Amino acid sequence: MSTQTAATADRVLLITGASSGIGAATARRASADGWRVALAARSWREMVLTNVYGAALTLRATIPALTESKGHLLLTSSVAGRRVLPGSMYSCTKHAVTAMGEAARQDLHGTGIRVTLIEPGMTDTPFFDNRPSDALEDDDIARAVIYAVSQPAHVDVNEVLIRPTAQQG
Repeated sequence: MSTQTAATADRVLLITGASSGIGAATARRASADGWRVALAARSWREMVLTNVYGAALTLRATIPALTESKGHLLLTSSVAGRRVLPGSMYSCTKHAVTAMGEAARQDLHGTGIRVTLIEPGMTDTPFFDNRPSDALEDDDIARAVIYAVSQPAHVDVNEVLIRPTAQQG
Protein backbone atom coordinates (compact mmCIF):
# COMPACT_ATOMS: atom_id res chain seq x y z
CA MET A 1 0.00 0.00 0.00
CA SER A 2 1.30 3.43 -0.92
CA THR A 3 1.36 6.37 1.45
CA GLN A 4 1.32 8.99 -1.30
CA THR A 5 -0.22 12.36 -0.65
CA ALA A 6 -2.36 13.95 -3.35
CA ALA A 7 0.50 16.34 -4.20
CA THR A 8 3.00 13.48 -4.52
CA ALA A 9 0.63 11.31 -6.59
CA ASP A 10 0.36 14.09 -9.19
CA ARG A 11 4.11 14.27 -9.75
CA VAL A 12 5.45 12.42 -12.79
CA LEU A 13 9.09 11.84 -13.64
CA LEU A 14 10.11 10.87 -17.19
CA ILE A 15 13.43 9.06 -16.96
CA THR A 16 15.46 8.25 -20.04
CA GLY A 17 18.26 5.74 -19.78
CA ALA A 18 16.16 3.89 -17.20
CA SER A 19 17.32 0.37 -18.01
CA SER A 20 20.48 0.50 -15.90
CA GLY A 21 22.79 2.58 -13.74
CA ILE A 22 21.79 6.08 -12.67
CA GLY A 23 18.50 6.03 -14.60
CA ALA A 24 17.38 2.75 -13.02
CA ALA A 25 18.42 3.90 -9.54
CA THR A 26 16.56 7.19 -9.98
CA ALA A 27 13.45 5.31 -11.12
CA ARG A 28 13.57 3.05 -8.04
CA ARG A 29 14.12 5.96 -5.63
CA ALA A 30 11.45 8.17 -7.24
CA SER A 31 8.92 5.34 -7.20
CA ALA A 32 9.70 4.60 -3.54
CA ASP A 33 9.18 8.32 -2.79
CA GLY A 34 5.72 8.23 -4.37
CA TRP A 35 6.44 9.63 -7.82
CA ARG A 36 4.71 8.22 -10.86
CA VAL A 37 7.48 7.31 -13.29
CA ALA A 38 7.57 6.96 -17.07
CA LEU A 39 10.62 5.05 -18.22
CA ALA A 40 12.51 5.00 -21.49
CA ALA A 41 15.68 3.23 -22.46
CA ARG A 42 17.76 3.00 -25.56
CA SER A 43 20.19 0.76 -27.29
CA TRP A 44 21.60 3.40 -29.76
CA ARG A 45 25.12 2.42 -30.97
CA GLU A 46 26.18 5.93 -31.70
CA MET A 47 27.00 7.93 -28.58
CA VAL A 48 26.72 11.32 -30.27
CA LEU A 49 23.19 10.63 -31.48
CA THR A 50 22.17 9.34 -28.09
CA ASN A 51 23.80 11.94 -25.86
CA VAL A 52 23.26 15.04 -27.99
CA TYR A 53 20.50 14.51 -30.53
CA GLY A 54 18.50 12.31 -28.15
CA ALA A 55 18.63 14.98 -25.44
CA ALA A 56 17.59 17.66 -27.94
CA LEU A 57 14.64 15.60 -29.20
CA THR A 58 13.56 14.88 -25.63
CA LEU A 59 13.63 18.60 -24.85
CA ARG A 60 11.57 19.40 -27.92
CA ALA A 61 9.02 16.69 -27.12
CA THR A 62 8.58 17.51 -23.44
CA ILE A 63 8.62 21.32 -23.31
CA PRO A 64 4.90 21.71 -24.18
CA ALA A 65 3.85 19.42 -21.31
CA LEU A 66 6.39 21.00 -18.97
CA THR A 67 5.04 24.45 -19.83
CA GLU A 68 1.48 23.36 -19.14
CA SER A 69 2.35 21.68 -15.84
CA LYS A 70 5.04 24.15 -14.73
CA GLY A 71 7.25 21.08 -14.57
CA HIS A 72 10.91 20.46 -13.90
CA LEU A 73 13.42 19.66 -16.63
CA LEU A 74 16.47 17.62 -15.62
CA LEU A 75 19.34 16.89 -17.95
CA THR A 76 22.15 14.51 -17.11
CA SER A 77 25.55 15.72 -18.16
CA SER A 78 28.78 14.71 -16.44
CA VAL A 79 31.89 16.05 -14.79
CA ALA A 80 33.26 15.29 -18.26
CA GLY A 81 30.92 18.03 -19.51
CA ARG A 82 32.71 20.54 -17.27
CA ARG A 83 36.32 19.71 -18.02
CA VAL A 84 37.94 18.41 -21.14
CA LEU A 85 39.02 14.80 -21.21
CA PRO A 86 41.65 14.79 -23.98
CA GLY A 87 40.61 12.69 -26.94
CA SER A 88 37.21 11.89 -25.43
CA MET A 89 34.17 12.11 -27.70
CA TYR A 90 32.07 11.33 -24.59
CA SER A 91 33.40 14.53 -23.01
CA CYS A 92 32.39 16.48 -26.12
CA THR A 93 28.84 15.10 -26.00
CA LYS A 94 28.49 15.97 -22.33
CA HIS A 95 29.77 19.52 -22.97
CA ALA A 96 26.92 19.79 -25.47
CA VAL A 97 24.40 18.63 -22.86
CA THR A 98 25.78 21.14 -20.35
CA ALA A 99 25.32 23.92 -22.91
CA MET A 100 21.85 22.62 -23.74
CA GLY A 101 20.90 22.81 -20.07
CA GLU A 102 22.02 26.40 -19.72
CA ALA A 103 20.31 27.36 -22.99
CA ALA A 104 17.07 25.72 -21.83
CA ARG A 105 17.28 27.52 -18.47
CA GLN A 106 17.60 30.87 -20.24
CA ASP A 107 14.99 30.09 -22.92
CA LEU A 108 12.44 28.87 -20.37
CA HIS A 109 12.92 31.74 -17.91
CA GLY A 110 9.55 33.12 -16.89
CA THR A 111 7.60 30.00 -17.89
CA GLY A 112 7.60 28.45 -14.42
CA ILE A 113 9.71 25.53 -15.64
CA ARG A 114 12.69 24.78 -13.46
CA VAL A 115 15.84 23.41 -15.10
CA THR A 116 18.46 21.30 -13.35
CA LEU A 117 21.67 19.94 -14.81
CA ILE A 118 22.93 16.83 -12.99
CA GLU A 119 26.68 16.35 -13.49
CA PRO A 120 27.92 13.09 -11.95
CA GLY A 121 31.55 12.27 -11.54
CA MET A 122 32.95 8.77 -11.67
CA THR A 123 30.02 6.49 -10.92
CA ASP A 124 30.02 2.70 -10.66
CA THR A 125 27.66 1.97 -13.56
CA PRO A 126 27.78 -0.40 -16.55
CA PHE A 127 29.44 2.47 -18.51
CA PHE A 128 32.84 1.20 -17.37
CA ASP A 129 34.42 -2.04 -18.60
CA ASN A 130 36.59 -2.13 -15.45
CA ARG A 131 34.36 -0.75 -12.74
CA PRO A 132 36.09 1.73 -10.43
CA SER A 133 36.32 0.83 -6.76
CA ASP A 134 36.23 4.38 -5.29
CA ALA A 135 33.33 5.64 -7.37
CA LEU A 136 29.91 6.99 -6.54
CA GLU A 137 27.05 4.54 -6.59
CA ASP A 138 24.15 5.15 -8.95
CA ASP A 139 21.86 5.71 -5.95
CA ASP A 140 24.07 8.65 -4.86
CA ILE A 141 23.05 10.40 -8.07
CA ALA A 142 19.42 9.33 -7.69
CA ARG A 143 19.31 11.02 -4.26
CA ALA A 144 20.66 14.23 -5.82
CA VAL A 145 17.91 14.10 -8.48
CA ILE A 146 15.19 13.63 -5.88
CA TYR A 147 16.67 16.50 -3.85
CA ALA A 148 16.50 18.85 -6.85
CA VAL A 149 12.93 17.98 -7.83
CA SER A 150 11.69 18.07 -4.23
CA GLN A 151 12.50 21.72 -3.62
CA PRO A 152 9.67 24.27 -3.23
CA ALA A 153 8.38 25.82 -6.45
CA HIS A 154 10.30 29.06 -5.81
CA VAL A 155 13.65 27.19 -5.63
CA ASP A 156 15.50 26.26 -8.82
CA VAL A 157 18.56 24.08 -8.28
CA ASN A 158 20.39 24.85 -11.54
CA GLU A 159 23.34 22.48 -11.29
CA VAL A 160 24.37 19.55 -9.14
CA LEU A 161 28.01 18.59 -9.67
CA ILE A 162 28.64 15.47 -7.63
CA ARG A 163 31.96 13.64 -7.38
CA PRO A 164 33.35 10.85 -5.25
CA THR A 165 35.85 12.12 -2.69
CA ALA A 166 38.51 10.00 -4.42
CA GLN A 167 38.09 11.75 -7.81
CA GLN A 168 40.74 14.39 -8.51
CA GLY A 169 39.45 16.10 -11.64
